[in-house]
Amino acid sequence: MAKNVLAIIGSYRKGGVVDMAVDAVLVGASARGANIRKIYLIDQHIEYCRNCRNCTQEAGAARGKCAIEDDMAGILKEIEEADAIVLGSPVNFYNVTAVFRTFLERLVGCVYWPWGQPAPKPRWKEMRRKAVLISSLAAPGIFLPIATGASRALRLAAQSLGARPVAKLWIGLAAQQPKPMLSTRVLRRAQHIGASL
Repeated sequence: MAKNVLAIIGSYRKGGVVDMAVDAVLVGASARGANIRKIYLIDQHIEYCRNCRNCTQEAGAARGKCAIEDDMAGILKEIEEADAIVLGSPVNFYNVTAVFRTFLERLVGCVYWPWGQPAPKPRWKEMRRKAVLISSLAAPGIFLPIATGASRALRLAAQSLGARPVAKLWIGLAAQQPKPMLSTRVLRRAQHIGASL
């Protein structure tokens, strides 16, 4: 059972579909005694990655230090203290939101990629954290992993953070109303996922 569960939300709308689903997962985890916390990426100051790759040059399990001084270091510190993470972003133009993508690109320090090496290597020998991936889209949920890049982006973020995805929740038909509600079935499933962390 996870003691500390941290949610990273890449939605532009608080109280929207992804936010409600994340809340339900956190309710399930809290009911089992977990400490829970949410971070809205829109409330954080996260600058764009400059692609200098200084953070990828030193070998070892420790995340490379980024030259940019913003809120990202604090977010990563909280993630490192978590036993489980919930990563959520709606689909915008066939992928995760720009704010989630900015967060994802700043995870480059979580890999070892010295100059001259053709591809990055993960720093983590084992995935010690659990991850829950949540996304929503206007089309039926079945299309999310087929027709968008959101599932891959969320999975890549989890793996970069040393987290093994243990559950995913794709919520379809999320753009039918200006203020959509989650079905009882989706809420129950989300709470069950949280309780199983």
